[in-house]
Amino acid sequence: MAEKQDKKINNPNSNVCGNCNSVEGSLGFPKLSACSRCGLIFYCDKNCQRAHWKANHKIYCIAKADRAPQRQQLPETSKSAEFNLAAEGEKCAICRDPLAGASTCTLPCTHVFHGTCVAGLRKFGVQQVCPLCRASLPPGPEKNFENATRCYLVVHQLVERGHASWSALPKWAQNELDAAIAGWQSAAEEGITAAQFNLGTMFRQGRGVVQSDEEAVKWFSKAADQGLAQAQFNLGVTFESGRGVRQSDEEAVQWFSKAADQGHAGAQFCLGMMLFEKGRGVAQSDVEAVQWYSKAADQGLAQAQFQLGFMFEEGRGVSQSDEAAVKWYSKAADQGISRAQYNLGILFEKGRGVAQSDEVAARYFRKVADQGDPGAQYKLGSMFERGRGVAQSDKEAVKWYRKAADQGYAAAQYNLAFMFEDGSGVAQSDEEAVKWYRKAADQGHAQAQFNMGLMFEEGRGVAQSDEEAIKWYRKAADQGNAKAQCFLGSMLWQGRGVAQSDKEAALWFQKAAVQGDVQAQCFLGTMLAQGRGVEQSEEAAAKWYLKSAEQGYAQAQNNLGVMYELGNGVEQSNEEAVKWFIKAADQGYTKAQFSLGLMFKEGHGVAQNDKEAARWWRKAADQGHAQAQCNLAFMYEEGRGVAQNDKEAARWWRKAAEQGWHEAQFSLGSMYKNGCGVEQNDKEAVRWY
Repeated sequence: MAEKQDKKINNPNSNVCGNCNSVEGSLGFPKLSACSRCGLIFYCDKNCQRAHWKANHKIYCIAKADRAPQRQQLPETSKSAEFNLAAEGEKCAICRDPLAGASTCTLPCTHVFHGTCVAGLRKFGVQQVCPLCRASLPPGPEKNFENATRCYLVVHQLVERGHASWSALPKWAQNELDAAIAGWQSAAEEGITAAQFNLGTMFRQGRGVVQSDEEAVKWFSKAADQGLAQAQFNLGVTFESGRGVRQSDEEAVQWFSKAADQGHAGAQFCLGMMLFEKGRGVAQSDVEAVQWYSKAADQGLAQAQFQLGFMFEEGRGVSQSDEAAVKWYSKAADQGISRAQYNLGILFEKGRGVAQSDEVAARYFRKVADQGDPGAQYKLGSMFERGRGVAQSDKEAVKWYRKAADQGYAAAQYNLAFMFEDGSGVAQSDEEAVKWYRKAADQGHAQAQFNMGLMFEEGRGVAQSDEEAIKWYRKAADQGNAKAQCFLGSMLWQGRGVAQSDKEAALWFQKAAVQGDVQAQCFLGTMLAQGRGVEQSEEAAAKWYLKSAEQGYAQAQNNLGVMYELGNGVEQSNEEAVKWFIKAADQGYTKAQFSLGLMFKEGHGVAQNDKEAARWWRKAADQGHAQAQCNLAFMYEEGRGVAQNDKEAARWWRKAAEQGWHEAQFSLGSMYKNGCGVEQNDKEAVRWY
């Protein structure tokens, strides 16, 4: 009995109470009674009939006699005209209004009604049959959409689970997809918004239909015109990209705005981007862009949260706030936006908007690096190289640099080259260094181009070539690399690998000097002092020497000391001369050590002190300064500032003599002639004389 009742209940032709929805044949309701006036609605008892009458049936109840179509009888010979006249004068048997001029629905049984009236029958629970002949109604647009969607979901699940692909479906699945398309087509043509949108999507993707951007636009437009936000958004994307329509930023903004006003987060984000990116299709406004980003971000759209963080970090459209940037980057990062994770790493590394933490920075960089981002891999390599936030490890640094370098990240290629050149974390190899410097240099990395010049100039990892060195120095110099400009100037000054040119050398020294390159400042000072390639000016020379000297460049400190000693370009001052000689001498600059020895010997700018003179000359002599060696020999010979010692005197005379210093050669010859400090030997005396 239960099985029979279930089958009866599930029978779509079973009568249903118009008021309480009880099904004829179910327990307690063996038979329902039809409305005595229209005969279309059924009730389980009088109470349900009265209640339904008062609710709405009174409006739609039409007597059977009033529903028959009124046809005019014409002669047999005029059947075609009879049909036309009947169509013009015929009334809807449900509402009794004329059919002409209204949207009609022709049922499979050929009876014609107003479309809205047929929809009303479905809406108010009337049996799904023709009111005139009782033939079953075809499925309505909502039912068509529902059935089509079910068919589609079957195929969708099959593909999602990896059992098939959209381009190679089993026959039964293709039949399901065809049924889905047909059902959506039918529902879409009757104005079902979701069906129109789905059809647009299928045409855009080419699923079950021939791919057509134009057809996709057609159906998206129909759904968008009915106010579907997602369709409006899709139209915005379509006009922005120009797929299936003429590209128009203005149209894109219009549709994004419609969807955004309905709260569509993606449209709000895109509208913000249009406002942000140079005002595409709309007047540029960072302030308005922030407003739309905020709306989308508040709905949890990760891309909008990232962009809002960027606006706060840069202070665009809002007051600059690293704290707010961190807040929104964090929200986006928690949703897996790698750029947000990377930017958080930078902020933690620099301590902006958060307490500085190399450990947290390294964790964020690793998250992004593990996703294959070359920038994060480079940063993580740098953290390992410097031991910041992680245990220092050159090997780990090389590992991450290589990952980024293999993806073509120029900065990582440069750092990897440096590790090979230095032998840090890898076996030292100039050849490998050149290989990676070249990769970075070919991408325009200026420092790598400079290093390529160095490798060619010194012949390391490549055959020595001044011409190749010049080529790479010039590439880097043209990009404003100060060190390359200085080295290029030096090559031009010396005429190495290029025609000698003081004028061009001075030009490049000037470019580097104004950028603060200490060596170029010193060289430019020398060219000004000598009037080479530029108008001679000791005052300008002293100025550039001072700039370089104040940055600690020993040669400039020595040269400035000489300028003060001689009073060239500056007011003469032995005290200032000694000050700068000491600075240079303390860095091991031999000329300054020698000059400082002279100042102590003569008592210029300092109290006379032979001992100090001998001490500074020894420092210079130990580095091979011939004149310092001579002076030190003289101090030993005379016992001034040091204990008298002919052997030491002879030793230092010999060192200077071997460098071709004539005074030393003569003195050494005298020592051999007289047997002072050496064994007497006339033959050796003659040789040195």
